Amino acid sequence: MEFEPITTQEAFDAAVAERLNANTAEVEKRFEGYMSPDDVQKNNDALNQQIADLTARNKAYEVSAIKRKVALENGLPEELIERLTGETEEEIKADAENLSKFSVKKKPTPQFSGDKPVSDTKSAAYMSMLHSLNNN
Repeated sequence: MEFEPITTQEAFDAAVAERLNANTAEVEKRFEGYMSPDDVQKNNDALNQQIADLTARNKAYEVSAIKRKVALENGLPEELIERLTGETEEEIKADAENLSKFSVKKKPTPQFSGDKPVSDTKSAAYMSMLHSLNNN
């Protein structure tokens, strides 16, 4: 290859463009598979948004679990669980206790009555034992 001097602007532009294209192709091939800083930033933004969404969902599930636990401890029916307010367990407990004063009616516990005569001896022995436990 023999040296040819560049005498026109068009020849110079063509030589520079050819050299730039060769270098650009080499650089692109060298960094193939890597992410650009803009792509990294977009990916980080998307991941941060996903983390924020998952954190919010997790918080909602935790609050829901606390509400359910507190409602069951205070004897509230399932229909009232979502009406409980608060973000912490203490706030939810206070609300549940307040609500349970108005809505929960305690069911009377059945009392043992040993007045009924029992026909078989095994049942009679159990009834006698229960009666003595209740009276002591």
